[in-house]
Amino acid sequence: QVQLVESGGGLVQAGGSLRLSCAASGRTFRTRGMGWFRQAPGNEREFVAAISASGSSTYYSDSVKGRFTISRDNAQNTVYLQMNSMKREDTAVYYCATNSQGRSYFPSSSYDYWGQGTQVTVSS
Repeated sequence: QVQLVESGGGLVQAGGSLRLSCAASGRTFRTRGMGWFRQAPGNEREFVAAISASGSSTYYSDSVKGRFTISRDNAQNTVYLQMNSMKREDTAVYYCATNSQGRSYFPSSSYDYWGQGTQVTVSS
């Protein structure tokens, strides 16, 4: 069983930055790829970024590439999402999740454990 707790969300002006954190319990964290997803009101949950278990590979959606950076600290059982040059369309609830081993990083169906989410609001 894995428990994930996100933090770091809040209100930020367009062009600003936020860093989200996702703290994981359990010994399997360092063996799992991790992902960040987001869901805006009325929209489906969408992929944002993912990172392999070792941290050597990262993946991004086109909408955040060049602005967001995913990283992880396996000693601290934590994954991060640094968000820069934020836009109003980044407003959503952000979720972290653990990737089922051997599954593609992009679809939400590849993830088995999810956090409760943290709200990010970007104002103009």
